[in-house]
Parts: sequence; structure tokens; C-alpha cells
Amino acid sequence: MNVSAHAAAGGLYSFKSWYAGRLAPVRRGLVAANVPPAVITMTGVVLGGGAGAALALLPPGPAAGATVAALLAASLACANLDGGVARDGGRATAFGAVLNEVGDRAPDLAALADCLAFAPVALVLAAALAATLPSWVALAGAAAGLGRIQGGPVGKTERCLLLALLAAIGFPLVFLGMLAGGTALTAVVRLARLAWAAWGAQ
Repeated sequence: MNVSAHAAAGGLYSFKSWYAGRLAPVRRGLVAANVPPAVITMTGVVLGGGAGAALALLPPGPAAGATVAALLAASLACANLDGGVARDGGRATAFGAVLNEVGDRAPDLAALADCLAFAPVALVLAAALAATLPSWVALAGAAAGLGRIQGGPVGKTERCLLLALLAAIGFPLVFLGMLAGGTALTAVVRLARLAWAAWGAQ
């Protein structure tokens, strides 16, 4: 499968394994330095909050776009690293897995919360709620034994891209509307894939 077809099949999530490979030296360094996975998780949350603060405080433009993109990229790196550091360092625990899940969701909400400074409350709340829906579907599928469905048209990475574009260009109604609608569609797509998997298992 070529790169474009691969991306179309699962969105930017399709490149997660490639990205994890690029982060392998960082992961090994963190394990060697005995950095607790929880610290990495919380750093990701703080970086998400920093991206939200940049959205709220910086006028739209290249500087704001670059700042938000860098902070969200670093937050995504933390979300990728914490679980790997836990496994490679022999620190994986049941509660650590719970904290990892919370840490994967919180940066989105932290970044979106600061959009209240310039966007209608109803739209921000709709975007924040929609941002959680794909994860609910994925976790429900895993709990039901159908596997954890990932990817989709607007997953976590795509949401970060939309927020970076919002910071660079402005037009919060457009980009937050795209985020809310696209993420809700992603939840529907994942739900349909789970329904297909459940039907096939019968």
C-alpha cells in the first residue's frame, strides 16, 4: 500500500508506528535516565494546556501557528512515549495504563478550553465533547472484546493539525466546526467498524 492510500485507510494514525520508530532514541534515553512514565504523561498534558494558552493569547499568524504546532507535536510525542517507556523500563502497571488513557485525552481538552477566549461557548463545548467520542467508542470496543479501533478521518493528530491551522489563520467558527463535525464522524465510522466486527464474529 502506498503512503497516500495508507493514510486514507486510517488517517494520520496510520503513521504512528513510523513515528514511534523515530522516537526510539528518545525513549531509550528516558528509560536510561529512569524518568517515571507518569511525568511524561503529565508533561504532555501541560504542553496541551500551553498550546491552548498560545491560541488564546497570540494573534492569528505564522508565529502563533508555529508555536501551537510545536507544543501539540511535543504533546503527541509524550503520548507516544509514556507507554513505551513504561514497558521498556519494566514500570508498566494497571494504574499506569489508566493514567496513560487519561493523559491521552486531557491535552485535547486543555487546548480546547482556552478557545473559550475567542469562540462561542456552545461551539467549544461541542468540539470538546466530540473530541472524546472516538475514544469512548474505541474503549467500548476493547471492553467488549472486539479490539480497539483506531484511526479515522479526524483523530487526535488531525485535531492537533486543525488547532494549529486555527492559530495560523484564524476563523475559529470554521476550524472548530470542522473539528467537532469531523471528530463526531470519526466516532460514527469507528462504531460502524465495530458493528461489522461484531457481525463477523457471530
